[in-house]
Amino acid sequence: MANRILIVDDAAFMRMMIRDILTKNGYEVVGEAQDGSQAVEKFKELKPDLVTMDITMPEMDGITALKEIKQLDASAKVIMCSAMGQQAMVIDAIQAGAKDFIVKPFQSDRVIEAIKKTLG
Repeated sequence: MANRILIVDDAAFMRMMIRDILTKNGYEVVGEAQDGSQAVEKFKELKPDLVTMDITMPEMDGITALKEIKQLDASAKVIMCSAMGQQAMVIDAIQAGAKDFIVKPFQSDRVIEAIKKTLG
């Protein structure tokens, strides 16, 4: 069975890039969200195997959303996505329970490697 993934990013272009990488590699994209509060709602609704979460978003940022998702499901698997130079935020995310992080612009090998590692 294909792993079900929720993509969270405020930029439609970034969501499209990740969706492309995932579908080409046999993963099923079950949903997309453009901010943290949408991500939490979609997580409850879709129960994905993994979430790719942007850090910087309007409404609710990725770290806050990550914490809320972890409260709903302690075993939730979330990979954070960040632009270069956000190391402090990445550390916050890992401490909040993120399994890994990928840096934008995305390299498909790195995205797939992070997902395989996280899903085990």
